[in-house]
Amino acid sequence: VSSMAPALLILLGATVILQTDSLPNKNAVLLPPVSFTIKVIDLAQVLLHWEPNPDQEQRNVQLGYHVKINAPEEKDYETRNTESRRVTILHKGFSASVRTILWNNHSFPASSWVSAELKVPPGSPGTSIVNLTCTTNTEAYNYTHERPYQVSLHCTWLVGKDAPEDTQYFLYYRYGSVTEECREYSKDTQQRNIACRFPRTVINSKGRDWLAVYVNGSSKEEAIKPFDQLFALHAIGNDKQKPWMEWLLIVLTAAACFILLIVSLICRICHLWTKLFPPVPAPKTNIKDFFVSINHEKTGSSETEVEVISYVEEAGLETLEDSVF
Repeated sequence: VSSMAPALLILLGATVILQTDSLPNKNAVLLPPVSFTIKVIDLAQVLLHWEPNPDQEQRNVQLGYHVKINAPEEKDYETRNTESRRVTILHKGFSASVRTILWNNHSFPASSWVSAELKVPPGSPGTSIVNLTCTTNTEAYNYTHERPYQVSLHCTWLVGKDAPEDTQYFLYYRYGSVTEECREYSKDTQQRNIACRFPRTVINSKGRDWLAVYVNGSSKEEAIKPFDQLFALHAIGNDKQKPWMEWLLIVLTAAACFILLIVSLICRICHLWTKLFPPVPAPKTNIKDFFVSINHEKTGSSETEVEVISYVEEAGLETLEDSVF
């Protein structure tokens, strides 16, 4: 034991030294990230990217970053990466800020913020579409296990109140990494596109990805303001037909019920139930098995009568008999 004590002391001392080295200097200051940019990479999707400050002391520290979305909606989160993808509407612009933090010590003061923004897209007020609504329809179309259904998409909108008469609108949707442009439009009396239909899409009605829909426009008179919107599929999940597996289960259930009904009717008509399962005889209990004997005895006085009632059970007797006591 005495020989192990110095070794334990040395090990304990080394642990304390390592823990001390892992803590930042009290006089150290976290520096803000550099080269912070926001880039549109797809419909309703942006990439936030930054770099660690080259003058930041990184020895024995684990740096992290606090990201704050300022517009179009406020939200904040923390990450150890130097980039972040966000799904968001962009027709209102987009702005965000980021600062350096100590990942394993949130009590240590964070750096100052750095910010970047995407400006509101150009276009005259009142020219973008309004009341955009979209619905999806799920239809069975083949018998493959991987994808037994096809999802169609239908969107409608109203023309902007200040849009010129020659305004024409064009719709695009994005699901996952796939973006498609509309090919089937419905028009109003002035031949302006006011609805779109995609007979087949890459949308997975059971998926969790957002459906992004983007509509821009063109006019010879003025710039048309674009509009985009995000849809959760469960909020627009209008299934016209069920997948073939669900229909198969329904048909099998109905067929089983029909067969049981036919068998039951045949058994009743042919008295098969009685032949297969004859009734068990029950003990005979008839009121005639019991009889009551009533005897009026007089004690010699006409004023007093004694009525004697006796109950006698005799098996097999079907008639009443008098018993005198």
